[in-house]
Amino acid sequence: MTRSGTARFGSLRNARKKHALAKGLALASLLGLTAGIVPGALAVDVDAGDYTALPEGTNLALVYYQHAERNEVYADGHKVPVDAGLNSDVGILRGVHFMKLGDYIVDPQFLLPFGNVRATDDTKGLGHDSGTGDLILAATVWLLNDPAKRQYFGITPFLYLPTGSYDNDRAVNLGDNRWKFALQAGYITGLTEKLTLDLVGDVTFFGENDDFGPAGASLKQQELFQGQAFLRYNFTNRFDVRAGVSKLWGGENEVNGFDLDDRPDTSKFTVGASWFVTPSTQLLVNYGQDMSVENGFKEDDRINLRLLQVF
Repeated sequence: MTRSGTARFGSLRNARKKHALAKGLALASLLGLTAGIVPGALAVDVDAGDYTALPEGTNLALVYYQHAERNEVYADGHKVPVDAGLNSDVGILRGVHFMKLGDYIVDPQFLLPFGNVRATDDTKGLGHDSGTGDLILAATVWLLNDPAKRQYFGITPFLYLPTGSYDNDRAVNLGDNRWKFALQAGYITGLTEKLTLDLVGDVTFFGENDDFGPAGASLKQQELFQGQAFLRYNFTNRFDVRAGVSKLWGGENEVNGFDLDDRPDTSKFTVGASWFVTPSTQLLVNYGQDMSVENGFKEDDRINLRLLQVF
């Protein structure tokens, strides 16, 4: 290759790097928190066993805590050459009531996220936020409820209210400043006496955020799909171990009519265990990581804790 050809090749390579860096930082800004630091903000994550129908009149009080660290940003499947950082500590308060509606068990419930998220290192300029996230209202209807066979099938609509902390001058927000609706279906079946399979799928529809970014742009997002699968092994009636995988697809964003080509296409795994320390009190711990990310921050470590009280 001639010297001039080498120079042109080097310039092209540097231009591509700069383009990837610019896109990566833009995606980091967009996907910082408005797309999913709060559990359930981007997709409807569940825990294994969530689609178990409980008897009419049962109430649940739950508290969640998640610590997550993200040290990489991806654009078009490639790691952006920056020292990225985005960490979060988020909790959720959740209340659930099981009741009968005709012949079916239903469980009206609410979820209220809260906590803080902060950008670090080269992405520190994205800032930070703390407070509450968007209030979530939901209710599962069980169309199949067979405890003897450990078989359940339920459908859950989720409504996200734009009540969370949001400022269009911040790149990182706990709230989305838009309405969202998700529809999820979950199936549980016993494979053996001690082994249980959970399969869950959902689609999320997004309203418009008409105050996105400092210029107050219009943010729209295509439907986002997710599939989740879990295996649980019960050593006893009160203690189990579990492992799960999840895949996201779709969900491309559009700002003022311009497609960002930023589908997350994220795959992740979780492993964990749950233990009923008393017949009515359960502790759950999960550890997870993103296995692959097409666009956005990649979670390197994620720890979820959950305390559940039955009354």
